Amino acid sequence: MKKKILFVLCLLAGLMFINAGLNKFFQYMPVPKNMPDKMVNVMMAFVTIGWLMPLVGTFEVIGGLLLIIPRTRALGAIVLVPILTGILLANISMAPSGLPIVFALIVILAWVIIENRAKYLPMIEK
Repeated sequence: MKKKILFVLCLLAGLMFINAGLNKFFQYMPVPKNMPDKMVNVMMAFVTIGWLMPLVGTFEVIGGLLLIIPRTRALGAIVLVPILTGILLANISMAPSGLPIVFALIVILAWVIIENRAKYLPMIEK
């Protein structure tokens, strides 16, 4: 039962990251009207750096796909941790209304990392 719950949560989180990553390429989701001006300015600055948004979008799509597949879930979580850290910091400093979703994603990735901790040990052992 625990594996099924984790799969569903990883599927939902993975789809969220894939959607966010694809939006960076195709801009199919409108910018919310109530987004703080500070965050809009930061996003526009990121867009002016031509390579940054495609890079983040690529890693969001790859990380989301890896998170969905049980065999590659541990790698997907590690790929998404830096992206989720950036999302957390952006929401803390500019748009706290998005924090509940961010915390839910943090819990899901933390669960994946804890479940796969044995796979990470070779990276930190001498």
